[in-house]
Order: sequence, then C-alpha cells, then structure tokens
Amino acid sequence: MLAAGVVLCGLGWGLGYTEAVALGIASLAAVVVALAWTHSVPVLEARREIVPARVARGEIAQGVVVLFNNGSRTLRGLRAEDRVAGKPVFPVDLPPVAPGAEIRARYSLPTRRRGGVEVGPMVLVRSDPLGLTRRVRECGSVETLMVHPRTIPLPVLPAGRTHHLEGPNSDTADDGTLTFHSLREYVLGDDLRRVHWRSTARSGRLLVRRMIDVSLPTTTVVLDTARDSYRDPEAFETAVDVAASVAESAALHHFPVRVLTAAGVLPLADSHDQGVDHVLDRLTMVDPEHDRSLSDALDVLERLRDGDTLVVVSGGERPLPAERLARLRRRFDRMLVVTSGGGNAVEAAVGLPRIAVDRVDDLDTAWRREVMR
Repeated sequence: MLAAGVVLCGLGWGLGYTEAVALGIASLAAVVVALAWTHSVPVLEARREIVPARVARGEIAQGVVVLFNNGSRTLRGLRAEDRVAGKPVFPVDLPPVAPGAEIRARYSLPTRRRGGVEVGPMVLVRSDPLGLTRRVRECGSVETLMVHPRTIPLPVLPAGRTHHLEGPNSDTADDGTLTFHSLREYVLGDDLRRVHWRSTARSGRLLVRRMIDVSLPTTTVVLDTARDSYRDPEAFETAVDVAASVAESAALHHFPVRVLTAAGVLPLADSHDQGVDHVLDRLTMVDPEHDRSLSDALDVLERLRDGDTLVVVSGGERPLPAERLARLRRRFDRMLVVTSGGGNAVEAAVGLPRIAVDRVDDLDTAWRREVMR
C-alpha cells in the first residue's frame, strides 16, 4: 500500500492526473492511520491455560485465553494465536475488552493421538481494521498437554500369597515392628517386651509375638513394544491402553507397580503410592520399536526380584517365548497374558491364562472372570 501510494502520487503529479494523486494520497493516509492504530502498546495481562492438563485419548481438552485490561481504554481488534507441535494454529478473535474487565476465550486442542502435545508459545496480535499493520506480543509460555492412554477401571488381580487380616504380606517378610503376625517360641536375644504372657502361661512355653513389616503385593506389567508384534498401529494403542489400565488399577489401590518395556523399567516413583498420573505419564511416551522384542523386556525382568502378579501384554502376531514365560511362572504367584488385535501366534504351550481383546473395553468382563478364579 505504501509503494502503491508513492507510485500513484509520482505518476499523477508528473503526468497531471489529479485522480491518481488523490488515490496515492489516500493510500499513504491509510498506511499512516494503520501505523497510528497499532503504535500504542496496550496495557493488559494475558495468559493461556490448558484445561485439563491431562486427559485420556479422545477426551476433550481446551486452551483458555484469559485477558485482563489494565488500561483506561477499551481494547479492540485483538487476536490470540497459539501453536501446537510447532505449527501456528487456533487463531481466536477476541471481543472488545472494557477497562478493568476480564474475558476468557476457549478453543479445542487435539487429543486423538496419545503423547505429549506441546502448546505455545501464544502470541497476542493487534491489527488495524484494514489489516495493514499488526503488533505481535508473546504472552504465553510453552506447556505440555499429556494425552494419556484410555483406561477402564479394573479390580486388582489377587496373588497367591498369604494375607494378613490387617493387609497383604509376604510369607518371606522379615521381622519388623509394624504388625502382629503370629506367636513363636522364645529365642535367646529376643526382646522380653514381646513375650505374650497369657499364651505362655496357657502353653507352658515362653512365647513371643512375631511382628512383621507388611509387604504389599507388587504388580508387574510387561508391555511388548516390538512393532512386528502388532498388525497395525491401533492394535499397539490398544496394548498400551491395556497396560495402562492394569497399572492404574494397582496404583489406585496403593499397591506397588512395575512397568517394563523392551527398553527397560519405566522410571516410576520410589514410594509405594506411585500416583496414577505418574504411572500414566510414563506410558504416554511409549512408542513402538523396530530393533527390540519381548525377549528384551523379559531379560530385564529376570534380573529383578520376584513379584506377586505378572501381566504380559503383546500383540500376538509373533510367537511368545514359551520357555522364558514358563521359567518366570515359577517366580510369580499369578501370571496372565493379554493380546490385542486378534493375534493368533500365541502358542498353546505357554500354558498361561490368555485374554484376547480388540479394544480396551473388551478387557473388563474377561479380567473380572480371572479375578474370581
């Protein structure tokens, strides 16, 4: 517009065309007005919030633009532009903001794919009515929307260990000071304060209380991340959903959880109560791998201590290592194989209970049947 105004004024003046001069002056005046319109810096506070910060795959997540006018004039012509995964998307035309007023504008964020979605930075754009000039102000940091796997509520699969009235415990738990477990005969060096005098008087033998530290049963989930084990990407997503559902059910009941892939043990919290979000955040970032297989994950598992419940999740397109699973079966009280995508390569020689699912919703009935065994 500026160049056109200069050319029109020059040609009109040189050739004596009054109309061309008038158009040139109008063009230059429009540029001046546009610059004046966006010259002043608006006094405002702007931010973008992600609500909620964590969602399951397919659920609704929104970006919320919050704008507060600290100035003395009504702000018009404002537009918020955000970026998702580095691409400028989601422009939002904001309504006029009166002095001292606050507005909120919402827009949807993509949640169809599992993973971490980077949102931002957000910029606030103020342009003139003719769209000749614009002032851009960055006012939102980069945030991450965590799109978790889809999960369904499941009961905890019971293990075959002895259970105490005050909570589950291991038969091999060390002596401790937390919970009364049983009575045993006095051994030289035992604390006399633990002598149970009433039972001692009744039996004629010196009996002491055996106090143990309650050992919560550990749920171990092995997720096969080999790409060749799944017939398509959707089957892999279903496997991740299944692994997340099993891990979430244990975490919700405050039981320790171990999640393994071909790359190793996913880093979870150190405490018994790992937190559901903490577990799902780790499974959110899992991707299929070309150069690793289920055997790699089992190699890692064999180096760890024994557990109570083992759930192996695979696609079933490749035969499962029957000998490896049989060896692990002696180390776990309860084992279960879940396959996604209708794979038929699961060998009968494995001899383990198997659940085949096409979607994570198919897991509920079969899982509860296993719980009742």
